[in-house]
Amino acid sequence: MDWHLLGLSFITVFLSELGDKSQLAAIALSGRGQSVKAVFFGTAGALLLTSLLGALAGGAVSELLPTRILKAIAAVGFAILAARLLLFNNEETSDLEQTP
Repeated sequence: MDWHLLGLSFITVFLSELGDKSQLAAIALSGRGQSVKAVFFGTAGALLLTSLLGALAGGAVSELLPTRILKAIAAVGFAILAARLLLFNNEETSDLEQTP
């Protein structure tokens, strides 16, 4: 087992999942107070399944494309997302700024 890759994967996913929609949904569901364990196991199972699907898809794509190209595609994808967030998300902030 590649322990460095395991740790890097854990830290990357852990930090990216903090405060995202799935965590907020888990907070809302557990706020009802009926069964915190059921919410935990349901959300943990969903995250495990989506992570498994992502790893399988990544493994399949890595058989077709070299690692360097995959990293370039990921970098371009994240750059596009960052540019969209910075440049094209002004409608919401301009509405908030005009509110007295």
